[in-house]
Amino acid sequence: MLATIVTAVAVFAGTNLDDLLVLTVLFLSARATGRPSVTRIWVGQYLGIGALVAGSVVLAMGLAVIPDRWVGVLGLIPLGLGVRGLVIAIRTRGRTDGEPRLRTATGVLSVVGITVANGADNLSVYTALFRTIDAPEIVLTVLVFAVCVAVWCLAGMLLGAHRAVIAGVQRFGHWIVPVVFVVIGVVIILRSGVLAG
Repeated sequence: MLATIVTAVAVFAGTNLDDLLVLTVLFLSARATGRPSVTRIWVGQYLGIGALVAGSVVLAMGLAVIPDRWVGVLGLIPLGLGVRGLVIAIRTRGRTDGEPRLRTATGVLSVVGITVANGADNLSVYTALFRTIDAPEIVLTVLVFAVCVAVWCLAGMLLGAHRAVIAGVQRFGHWIVPVVFVVIGVVIILRSGVLAG
């Protein structure tokens, strides 16, 4: 049970570091302009992450026909995303012209849209994770994710009071996220036992 909780926290944090940056910007906007409201940010974040998790669970159930041992091949997806991210980070090191622009929102639907668009790559990671664990572990993982969303929103609110924090996340986030994806991919491959045979 503890291993499942630790894995869920690590997966959520690793796949949503960029989302923390977006939340920070949204809360900065809420403080400065009143739009979107804090309530809309929270609701939009829960709905967006919920949609990603629900989609991943459905996809994982659809993969039930694949032998468990070969599910580890899905770990190549986050591994590939991580390696690609590291290559991009190395190629663009020191450049400021290619930095992504931060998006803002005004209502619940736009917050949901940003959350889903920003976390679309999470589908592959979550799907692989949910396919390699059993039903009770999936339920526990979803509950941990729900708690993590609250922590992320609270962190975004606190960080939104400090503009310097955004600069720090922008500076190192493009390194941290790919490394976490590589680790997640390796863990999925190793847990599945695909390399054992």
